[in-house]
Amino acid sequence: MVQTKKMNESFFAKLLKETNVSGELIRARQDEKQGLLNEFDSECKRFFFGKISERALVSSVKKTNAELHRLDSEIRRNVTRARNLTDKTAKLTSAQAPHGFRATLSGITIRGAKKKPVKKKPVKKKVVKKKSIKKKPVRKKRKK
Repeated sequence: MVQTKKMNESFFAKLLKETNVSGELIRARQDEKQGLLNEFDSECKRFFFGKISERALVSSVKKTNAELHRLDSEIRRNVTRARNLTDKTAKLTSAQAPHGFRATLSGITIRGAKKKPVKKKPVKKKVVKKKSIKKKPVRKKRKK
């Protein structure tokens, strides 16, 4: 009896749900980052108009930079997680590509199930070491 491959739908649904969660986390952290930037911009304006001291602004700069770094690393981590989840989803769905079956008088056959040609390995040639040829000394002819 010939059977087709069934997709694990619960695993697929879980992957989609986790991908949606990652996307929502990315969006939430980006909104949080934008709010932080707007807040810092307003503090810079307050400093410009003399409502807060320079020490207060320096303190705010340190805190803002630390928070921006935290948010950026969390966004990067969620982007990587979403990419990995979508890769798994793509592998799962591509494994569901249909196999071609054909009904014949002798039964069901799989279309396109041809044997792969056997590749012949190239014959390794022996490495031949050439012997150095000794030159015969040239004799000078004597004059008589």
